[in-house]
Amino acid sequence: MNLLFLLIYFFIIITVTEIFVILFRLTGLKSEVSRFQVVSMMTSTGFTTGESELILGHPVRRKLGVFLILFGAFSLAVIISSVSQFLSKGLRMKEIVSVASALILVFGVLKLTWSQTLLSAFFHRKMNRNVELADLPIRDVFLTDKADALLNLHIYKESTLNSNSVGRVHHGHEQLEFVVLFIKRGEEKIRKNVYDTTLHEGDQLLLFGAEKVLSNTFADDIHLMKEKQKKLRLPAMDEIQE
Repeated sequence: MNLLFLLIYFFIIITVTEIFVILFRLTGLKSEVSRFQVVSMMTSTGFTTGESELILGHPVRRKLGVFLILFGAFSLAVIISSVSQFLSKGLRMKEIVSVASALILVFGVLKLTWSQTLLSAFFHRKMNRNVELADLPIRDVFLTDKADALLNLHIYKESTLNSNSVGRVHHGHEQLEFVVLFIKRGEEKIRKNVYDTTLHEGDQLLLFGAEKVLSNTFADDIHLMKEKQKKLRLPAMDEIQE
């Protein structure tokens, strides 16, 4: 009876896993990343330090993750209890020999050259097909060096860039170690002629470059943004991200 209960509960865990893979996929996460994240949270392994930012940075995914962590902790207790009761009755030698023989068979097959070649080709094909730049955390894409930084600069009425452009205010910007990725104006993202586009109050500049260069070049506007955010009691999440 304990073994039957254990098998049914494993089926429940697998079903819950697949349900949450679908839910995470509906939030925009790839299926492959979703499945690995779900298993990681349910087992509390913590293997996915980098990809975990995809969960932590999304409000819906965080709530789903909380349930998975709690469900995983509860499931672990149930499984340990069931296995303990099952083992307390003792295992016959025939069952132990069967499990050991199966493991030896799998090990023997994996030692064969042809099987290793086949699996290696399969894994590389899956990796080339599934790993996409959009699935990686922003730190793994942009901030590969300690000196790199991203700056989401808000433009206010008092900003030096207000009613001006980056090119006119910062002459010789081509020689500086930063680039303007785009200008966000409401729901619109401007990607053309970003250095010559006149900026207005409410615009946001997404800049990438050396942290020191960004801090020095846009020092006044960064200081103004910090002061504005303090008055509004907003967390300074849009400052330079190291």
